[in-house]
Amino acid sequence: YEGSPERRPFTYDEVQALFDAADGLVESVRARRRKGALAAQRDAALLKMFYAFGLRRREAWGLDLADLRRNPKMPALGQVGVVRVRWGKSSRGGPPKRRTVLLVPEMDWVVPVLQQWVDEVRPLFSPGAHPAWWVTERRGRMSCRRMDDVFASVREAAGLDEALDLHCLRHSYITHLIEFGYPERFVQDQVGHRYASTTAIYTGVSLEFRNRL
Repeated sequence: YEGSPERRPFTYDEVQALFDAADGLVESVRARRRKGALAAQRDAALLKMFYAFGLRRREAWGLDLADLRRNPKMPALGQVGVVRVRWGKSSRGGPPKRRTVLLVPEMDWVVPVLQQWVDEVRPLFSPGAHPAWWVTERRGRMSCRRMDDVFASVREAAGLDEALDLHCLRHSYITHLIEFGYPERFVQDQVGHRYASTTAIYTGVSLEFRNRL
């Protein structure tokens, strides 16, 4: 249930701690000259993408290279200005819903991260003609369970609350867009919610934001 108190958004400091821990794991593996540096770099980019676009696990799982493209209105965002989600959460008995998610300027820090992944790191996995954006060492599509495992290991390294899960990054995305000043309808469309009440459940603005407002 998304309204339970455990399913809360990360604070900005917690988001930063999570990403710092993910980057720290990359450096740790490299320093020990052990295998796994490429996977650790992939995992760090994966978590940052979850937050920067507010994706669900299955949505990230189903991303192909062709699903990320330029936003002609925001050329500075390069090849990752728009994400075409083809595996959105379906209505009961219906097919997966599709939507287009725009990268907002406040999240433009993710552009070089994703560009490095697709241009430099991903080819080292030798995926061949595999279309998936996120691939494994065995040249397959990364599973949702593997994504959960990646998050759990990084969360542990960051020393964050065990009640926080991967989906909480989606809560954080919604909350932070509201705090950035985006209209609620825009946020609702970005995350693919049918009802505004669903978006409201995901939103947990900080006391500091409310006092400032």
